[in-house]
Amino acid sequence: MHLPLIATLALIHVASAQLIPGRTAAPTTAAPTTAAPTTAASTTTASDSDSASVSATASVPAPAIAAVTGCHLHESQLICMGPGETEYIVQTTPTQTAGLPASYTDCHNHGAELFCVAPNGDDVQVSLPNPPGSAGGRIGGKETGSSHKHCHFHAGVEHCVGDGEKSRDGPPECGVPKRDYNVRLRVGLLFVIMATSALGVFAPIFLHNIFPKKFPLLFTILKQFGTGIIISTAFVHLLVHASLMFANKCLGNLAYEGTPAAILMAGIFLSFLVEYLGQRIVLARKKATSSLGQEQQAQALLSNQVVGILVMEAGILFHSLLIGLTLVVAGDSFFLTLFVVILFHQMFEGLALGTRIATIGAPADRQLLSNSDPLNRGASNGTDKSGGAPVDETTNRSSDLNTQPLSLTLSKKLSLAALFAFVTPVGMAIGIGVLDHFNGNDKSTIIAIGTLDALSAGILVWTGIVEMWAADWMTGSHGHKAELADADTLTVVLGGAGLMTGMALMSLLGKWA
Repeated sequence: MHLPLIATLALIHVASAQLIPGRTAAPTTAAPTTAAPTTAASTTTASDSDSASVSATASVPAPAIAAVTGCHLHESQLICMGPGETEYIVQTTPTQTAGLPASYTDCHNHGAELFCVAPNGDDVQVSLPNPPGSAGGRIGGKETGSSHKHCHFHAGVEHCVGDGEKSRDGPPECGVPKRDYNVRLRVGLLFVIMATSALGVFAPIFLHNIFPKKFPLLFTILKQFGTGIIISTAFVHLLVHASLMFANKCLGNLAYEGTPAAILMAGIFLSFLVEYLGQRIVLARKKATSSLGQEQQAQALLSNQVVGILVMEAGILFHSLLIGLTLVVAGDSFFLTLFVVILFHQMFEGLALGTRIATIGAPADRQLLSNSDPLNRGASNGTDKSGGAPVDETTNRSSDLNTQPLSLTLSKKLSLAALFAFVTPVGMAIGIGVLDHFNGNDKSTIIAIGTLDALSAGILVWTGIVEMWAADWMTGSHGHKAELADADTLTVVLGGAGLMTGMALMSLLGKWA
């Protein structure tokens, strides 16, 4: 009977509730609103909802995530993984590496902050590494923020490509970093590096000794591949590493910004000086002797060639020693990745050095003696400059053919190669010995490594461009003609492909090492 009256009163009550001052009546009500004034501050704006923040609001009945797992230590911060592989910082101070919680569960909100429950029952705050409203949210060798930061190790020091090396403000941390080091793994892989280096540097020597004339095209390709390796090592690896060392914040501001390039030029000049003095010594010996026999001339050219190889090997050995040291002191989180890269690096560098050692004293030296030696041109033309008497050209040619070309013995070639095979493991052994004390951010360490890197870069720039690239393609050197200057089209194309492949592969490895 009173149903119409009750319905009318209900409608009046709803209308009055919607017309309260400060409220705007909506034509449709898809969801009820809460009139309590204390919840007005808990509503979120459109810009807040678009950001990747973990700051939940009180109006959300459930937390944004249920748990974080895969917790691990990154420097001094505890990092855990949330949904979608998003990394979260756990606001706690780990006391030791062992016994870190693997996960935090029952995540919930306290106001605008997110908390998760630790295994011991404590509430621990969890947050993204970036403030609300910023894009990104990944650290530890991945992207973080809009700068797409990428962190990796160079010379045992973590370098980050982006808008700053640390995600937090303040002075740089230059103390000894606390990292996990699996010593047994490093000792075992030391022998793997040794075997790989030996395989790369010894293989060309044995192949050339067993099949000296059957694979000329193969050795041409390998030599050009090695040339590309050496040039890329000088610029992409050594010069870049030296620049990173001298740009380290722990070193402070350099008074002279061109320090790495200046040291590189010093390396180039030292390489030139050593080879120039060697050439002067050879010429002085020739002038002191009125007449040189064929064997003496070959010995002089061989000595000059050995000096060039030793200069190149010096640059490689400095570099390889530092590689072994810095490989070992990289943290476990990046060690295996860096190890695989260094494995290929040593193989390629070994091939580059081995092919040059294998061809020391090749028969081309003998064939070019009369053409390349200005002091011997008279003899080749049938005139003896010392006595003025004509020389029978047929007899001279017969003497040339009966004279065996001088070359290093196999044992000496293997000795040169063994230096490369063992130097990186020696560097690794040194690194293992100082594992708990090595600080790549120490000023003296930065200067020492940066200087050796830049100096080695200069040595390899001279060797790669002058002694290898230009000599093989245009000028010739040490009694060898420029083998690709007038080679057939197939040899030129394959040699050029080998050169560019060596550059490309070694430059690719420069992304990680």
